[in-house]
Amino acid sequence: MDSSELPFLDMLIRLSAATGLGFLLGLERELRGKPAGLRSHMLVSMGAATFVMIGMHILYATATGDPSARIDPTRIVEGVIGGIGFLGAGCIIQARGNVQGITTGASIWIAGALGATCGIGNLILAGLLATFALLTIAVLGHFEREVLSAPSKKAASDD
Repeated sequence: MDSSELPFLDMLIRLSAATGLGFLLGLERELRGKPAGLRSHMLVSMGAATFVMIGMHILYATATGDPSARIDPTRIVEGVIGGIGFLGAGCIIQARGNVQGITTGASIWIAGALGATCGIGNLILAGLLATFALLTIAVLGHFEREVLSAPSKKAASDD
């Protein structure tokens, strides 16, 4: 193994974390019957982690061989973000004047951020992001459905 490679255990931990956190985010979407669920979120998170680790590998490999031959790892992150944004946009549809799927599109985007964060090895930040994302989607989603839409449901039934 050359010095540019991540040790196997580090790769395993980073990919496992990305997969597990993508699972948690996708589980909520799956349980709500949304089109992008477990597998989609897990794959996006794993893919983002892998692309970031590939970028790190290329960066370290070129830096050890020739210090003038470097790449900008932020370009890989930008590419991952763009690709995931395209996937997320595909989740958003307009039907009969209603826009649907924005939260699912955003959760796909967050799954990519989870993967990228795991890919760089910042598992604490990834865990915090997953916690905040799940609280936002599940708790605030319940609040929106039960509290905020309750007055409009009551007004509609009073008519």
